[in-house]
Amino acid sequence: MKRLGFVGIIIENREKSSGSVNQVLSQYSELILARTGLPNARENYSVITLVIDATTDELGQLTGKLGNIPGVSVKSGLAKK
Repeated sequence: MKRLGFVGIIIENREKSSGSVNQVLSQYSELILARTGLPNARENYSVITLVIDATTDELGQLTGKLGNIPGVSVKSGLAKK
């Protein structure tokens, strides 16, 4: 059963990791309802927040792929119902 949820992504090295992050997000674009990003060019990091509609398995696949990218931290959660 799909549920509403969120994914928080911190990219510690924009130049190195942002392309890989965007590639994964494109693969899972059907789950993403909204996306907001805050790049910080001076510090070379970015924060991305996603609102998603996904099953627990889909969320696990998405966050697992993102979490395996070097320099990327991910946290997520789904609504109870």
